[in-house]
This record gives sequence, C-alpha cells and structure tokens, in this order.
Amino acid sequence: MNGRSIPKTAIVAAVTLAMVLLAGVVANAQSSTVKGIIDGRKGENMMVKSSDGTTVTVVLSDTTQVEEVEGGLHMRKKEMGLTALVPGLAVEVQGSSNAQGQMMADKVKFKASDLKTAQDIQAGMAPVQSQVQAQQQQMNQQESQIQAQQQAMQQQQAQLAAEQAKIQSEQAAIAATNKRFSELNDYNTITEVTVLFANGKTALDPKYKPQLMELVQKSKSVDGYVIQVKGYASSVGSAALNQKLSTERADNVTDFLEQQGHIPLTHILAPGAMGTSRQVAPDTSSEGQADNRRVVVKLLQNKGVAGN
Repeated sequence: MNGRSIPKTAIVAAVTLAMVLLAGVVANAQSSTVKGIIDGRKGENMMVKSSDGTTVTVVLSDTTQVEEVEGGLHMRKKEMGLTALVPGLAVEVQGSSNAQGQMMADKVKFKASDLKTAQDIQAGMAPVQSQVQAQQQQMNQQESQIQAQQQAMQQQQAQLAAEQAKIQSEQAAIAATNKRFSELNDYNTITEVTVLFANGKTALDPKYKPQLMELVQKSKSVDGYVIQVKGYASSVGSAALNQKLSTERADNVTDFLEQQGHIPLTHILAPGAMGTSRQVAPDTSSEGQADNRRVVVKLLQNKGVAGN
C-alpha cells in the first residue's frame, strides 16, 4: 500500500462526530415553536392562530407540560393543568410535527396576566375595550421596534398599516371565540345536569353524584364529545366573593368528573366561573337564591361530528 495508513481510531472518531452532527440537525429540524392565540379546543386538539393569520392544530396529551410564567425574565413558573388552555389565551407552544402536519405539544407556556384576561373574556366580565387597549399597547411597542429598524417613512407607514390589520383580525378572532363559548353554536347539547349548592358552600352534595355518573356513562356513546362546566352564584354578598364561590363550585364538579368519572381533561372545557351572571330566578327570595347557586354540566357533541 502506498502512503501512510490512517489509524482505525481516527476513522471511528470521524464517523462518531458525523453521526452526532447529523442527529443534531435532525433534532433541530423536528423541534419547533409556535406563538399565537388559542382559537378553539376540540378534545385533545387545540387550534392556535399565529400573528400571520395561520392556524396550527396542536395535539395535547397527558405528557404535555403546561406552565404559567411570571416576572420580567419568566423565572417564576407554575405547573398548570390542560384545563387552563382556554380560547383567547396567548400561548407559546414547543413541540414537533407529525405526519399529518399537526404539532405534538411537549410544553405550553403563557403569562399569568394573559390567562386572567382570557378567563375574564370567557366569563363575560372584561369589556371588549380593555382587550382593545391591551392590543393597542402591544402595537405601540411593536411600532417602536419598527421605527428603530426602518429608515424610510414609507416603510414605517406600510408596517403600521399591517399592524392595524393584525389588530382588527385579532379583535374578530376574540369576538368569534366569545360567541362560540357563550352560545355554543358549534355544538349540540346531548344532556345536562344542574347541581345546586347551599348558601356560601362549594362542596359537591353526594345526592348529585349519581346524576353526574349517568352523564359520564352517556358520554361513552358520543363521538367527539366535550363536557362543559359552568359555576354560578346568587347576588347575595360581594361580587368578589360570588366570583370565588362560582369558581370553586365549578372546580369541585370538574374534579369529580375527572377523578370519579375518569373523564380525560382533554375532553373537559376549562371550568367557567360565571359569578352572578345569567340568573335563572329572582334573588329576592330564598328559593330564587337557591336556584342561582348552581353548576351546570353539559355533555356536548360537535355538530361537524354529528353531521348537522
């Protein structure tokens, strides 16, 4: 053989290095991040609309990490459940794409302030104007960045026009989300159970458990079902206390459905704390107050799945 032979150790090292680099490239190609606003939930599938108007289907699972971050550097984190992922919530999703072009979510992050805003919108408590102001502030920050990067006035004006169109698009998306949640136009109600509570109490009365279990059994025969839980309170007492009571009542019923009924959280919409909204009886009598201290549980089926 002419020339000097290459040591086997050098060949092995070169092959190993090539495999490591190739594995890194593949991993980077598969992992991705999506930022946007939750546009809807259908079981384990969550639709996220990004700032460019593209809608990405995100697939949730029991292994998906959900984190609420706080602070300027997002150093404080709080583990949350899948039920915190409500329509209208701004999120950052980390995961990878599957063969169907969907994103398999490994982690979902969001700000505590954004969750509060989304929950207020869901409960019908926050006026649309407050959301518009929040979006306007975001647009002003983006405009400042644009002005620092752009040198020509014509380019700045074009970017501002694009940002204005984005705000209008987001407002329309929020309005559509509120309409879907409040009126449930996309769903048929299969059955429902109303659970009543004593004054100032949030614990689930055992006498309602058989009715809830009947709803759970019914869900097993419904394709593409979701369960909606909304808690209410009478107008007796302060608004803050009634909001707290409605939240805890809805959470306790949801816990029963998950723990005793074994309903996956991916099939339960985030519990709605409706406070004193949508009273079903006058609060001028003790009977009317008792009717208003309630949690309404509905078994729903998407009209697209049902074929109508």
